[in-house]
Order: sequence, then structure tokens, then C-alpha cells
Amino acid sequence: MTVTEAEAETRRSNGGRRLVDRVARVRELGIVVALGILFGVTGAVNPSFLTYASLRDILLNSAIVAMLAVGQTLVVITRNVDLSVSSVVGLSAFGGALILADNPGVPIPVVIAGCVLLGAACGAINGLLVGVAKVPALVATLGTLYAFRGIDYAWAGGRQVNAADMPESFLSLGTRSVLGIPLPALVALAVLLVVGWMLRNLRAGRELYAIGSSPEAAVLAGIRVRRRIVAAFVANGALAGLAGIMWAARFGTVDATVATGKELDVIAAVVVGGVAIFGGSGTVYGAALGALLLAGITSALAVLRVDALAQTAINGALLIAAIVLDRVLALRVAAALRRRRFHDAR
Repeated sequence: MTVTEAEAETRRSNGGRRLVDRVARVRELGIVVALGILFGVTGAVNPSFLTYASLRDILLNSAIVAMLAVGQTLVVITRNVDLSVSSVVGLSAFGGALILADNPGVPIPVVIAGCVLLGAACGAINGLLVGVAKVPALVATLGTLYAFRGIDYAWAGGRQVNAADMPESFLSLGTRSVLGIPLPALVALAVLLVVGWMLRNLRAGRELYAIGSSPEAAVLAGIRVRRRIVAAFVANGALAGLAGIMWAARFGTVDATVATGKELDVIAAVVVGGVAIFGGSGTVYGAALGALLLAGITSALAVLRVDALAQTAINGALLIAAIVLDRVLALRVAAALRRRRFHDAR
């Protein structure tokens, strides 16, 4: 394939991505409608679900997952996945809490920055394994999931950091509200808007979509695929580090088991939010809406006194339905592109 042919292939891939993005926007609207139905029906059955305290809890519960879903989206659109985010959250949460407990005089912004850098370092390890060493992302991040968690357990040594050990000014970050909106939700919203703007308007963001649409064409078109993949993992790790310190402020009690298994909720939010698991399409806005929908379902089922096992089954069913829908959309887009190519050839 020549460079000219590669550029043509990239244009066709971008055309397909635009088609899928139009469908994704419809899916995002569908999530909004589903949220409206969920809140309306549950509120009709139990009006306490629509109280300020209940809605505030839903925002708090979805904020961390939404932030992680934003980072995970950067990785998934490049045809990769990061299973280690929960361990990075746990490692940064315990590390930040331990520093604040043992060194009360350390400025909180310094600790937050340190946790972000720790997460970015973990993301860099994943990125080098996947982007440079060419280890399949599923295998590489499954290995680092256990490796990072093992480091967390070794660091903790069975110790638990309690809320009483940390400064009140730090703990207030997890519960404070601004204009009635919880601060963690505002932080997640700020991250969402910044990353969403970057993906849409910056060349680096558009190149991530090009890589996910066709890695071979992206290479021939001059895109530095390895660098972009590493950068996506680093950004995802940095957001996981920020989520970790937010977790410590939100819950107060931190040990080596923090966020265990949370990676499944994050991936579910991303896929339910319309990000194609095969890469190349989707938005961070959809992923954040997916996190909000899953948090709303969990809260609604708890209000309706539905068994916790049923909640897990419902989340699993949503994930399977989203993957099936993604596959159907991919087949339809492929058919549309074939018709377009046939028409162009004529």
C-alpha cells in the first residue's frame, strides 16, 4: 500500500468514524432518555429517590467511576484496554492517605500531584508494554493489575489508614459542595470537558481515533502510533491516580483492598456509554453518562430493595447488550462504507 493509498484509506476510516459518531450521539441521547425513565419510575414508586440527599449520593458514587471511564475511553478508542486501573486507584489512594497521615504538614496539593504522577508512572509502564513491546493490552494490563496490587499490599503491610489519621481539610474535599454540587462531581465534570475538547479539537485526539479505526493506515499516514498509545495509557494512569486520592478523601478509610474489582465497573460504563470495544469511535461524554446510568441503577435497585446479586446481573446484562449493539453497528457501518466505495468507484 502506497502513502497515497494509505491517506485514502485513512479518509475512508474517518468517514466511517463520523458515521459511527452520529450513531453514538443517538446512543448518548438514548442514555439520557433511559436516565429520565429510571429517575421518573423510581421516584414515582419511592419519592425519597428524588430528594437532594439521594441525588447527591448518586453524583458522589458516579464521580470517581466517571473520571476513570474518561481515562479508559482514551485507551479503548485505540483498540486497547486497561484492566489495571483499579490497582492504580488503590495504590495512589493508600499512598496519598499514608503520606497525609504520617506527615500532616505536607501541603495537600503536593500530595494530589504526587498521586497523579504515581498513576502516570503506572500508566507509562502499561503504555511501554503495549505500545513498544507489543504485548497484547489484555495480557499486559492483567499482569500489571496483579503487580500493582501486590506492591500496594507490600506497602501497606496490613496497615489501614483511618479518617481520624488524616487532616479534616483533606477529608472535606470528598464531601464539600459548591452551589449544591459535590466537589468530586465538579472535578469529574472539569476532567470530562477538558478531555472531550482535546479529543475533538486537537490533532493528537483525532489521531487516537485514526489509530483505532485502522492502525496500519495510521502508520502509513505518518501517525506516531507507539507514542500516541503510550500517551493514552499515561493519561489514563494519571486520571486513575487523581481518582485514587479522591477516593481517599471521599471514604476516609483506606487499605490495600481499595477499589478491588472496580475495573469491571469502569469498562461497563465505557461500553454502555457507546465507546466501541473494537476501537475507533465513541466519546468521553457517553462514557460519563454510562457511569451515571450504572450508578443510578444501583441506587434505584437499592431503594427498591432489590438483591445485590440482581444488581450485578443487571449490570452484566447491560454490558452484553451494549457489546452486541456495538457489533451490529460495526457491521452496518462496514456495509455503508462498502456501498460508498462502490458508488465512488462508479
